[in-house]
Amino acid sequence: MRRLTLPDSAAAGEGAIRHAPSAARNLEPIAAILAQYLPASGRVLELASGTGQHICAFAERFPALEWQPSDIDKAALASIAARIAHAPRANLAAPVALDACRPGWAAANGPFNAVCLSNLLHLISAPEAETLLAEAASALAPGGRFCLYGPFRRGGELVTEGDRAFDASLRAQDKAIGYKDIDDIAATLLRFGAVEIARPEMPAGNLMLIAERPIQA
Repeated sequence: MRRLTLPDSAAAGEGAIRHAPSAARNLEPIAAILAQYLPASGRVLELASGTGQHICAFAERFPALEWQPSDIDKAALASIAARIAHAPRANLAAPVALDACRPGWAAANGPFNAVCLSNLLHLISAPEAETLLAEAASALAPGGRFCLYGPFRRGGELVTEGDRAFDASLRAQDKAIGYKDIDDIAATLLRFGAVEIARPEMPAGNLMLIAERPIQA
């Protein structure tokens, strides 16, 4: 597991609970898009749940869905568990240890009616990202949707000065990581059976990509 110096890293809060300012900032825009594209009911897996800020809020806002948090980091799992203990909900499961970049997790954990992921692909290598995308697509039930949020290259280009600076700082720490191109991501998902249906613009130059596993006739 990489240990990176990030400009908005999660900080310790009360007890095991951690808090990330970026998660607080992007919660509302992400929730607004999810309200348009999440299924009316079913199981939703969040990959790399981190501090647990997002999934705890989503479970409250979308009570008809069953939410499953996951992460590979022990401190993150402890933070999620502490948040759930502080405000338990019937539709929010205990976090599970899951490495989203490991082959095989979809078969072991799915299927899901939706899979959500925020702010991870730029922090992992291209081969790891391909494995994650393949597994996420495979984890979807027919009609299920993959909701992906983050910063991306567009047509191979970094579009803001902030993106250029952040991408350079990531690559200085690890040459294997950095921003991925949104068109390449859509193509990879399509190769593994999930078709892009929307690409909403988000604040700060970020994007959401919504892909769906078609229902076979």
